[in-house]
Amino acid sequence: MRKIGLLLLITVLFILYSNSVLAVEGQMSLTNKEILERLHTLDLSIARLEEGQKNLITRVDGLVNIILGGFGVVFAGIFALIGFVLWDRRTALAPAIRKNQELEERELRLEKALREYAQREPKLAEILRSVGIL
Repeated sequence: MRKIGLLLLITVLFILYSNSVLAVEGQMSLTNKEILERLHTLDLSIARLEEGQKNLITRVDGLVNIILGGFGVVFAGIFALIGFVLWDRRTALAPAIRKNQELEERELRLEKALREYAQREPKLAEILRSVGIL
């Protein structure tokens, strides 16, 4: 009898314990459902973040293009300024060079005239020799 009582006690305990295990499984399935819902919301959040990152990358690419265009404009302006300076220097120096050549030619003619006149005038020849022209 003791064996039957012991077997009955073990069976009752097993049934009671298995009911509590099943109850925990029921709670686990609710918890799993909540976990799945949270995972779904996390997936949606990640998808929104990825979309935001794609939009941000697009905007950064646009800004990079604007910056490169700005650099192009600045460099074009610098090259245009250098070209203008070189052109202006050449055009500004041309009249000065021409005037200098005219003055040198006039000086040579004046020296020639003074030498010719000094051949007729001895005083002028003496003065030109003292100055170092003759």
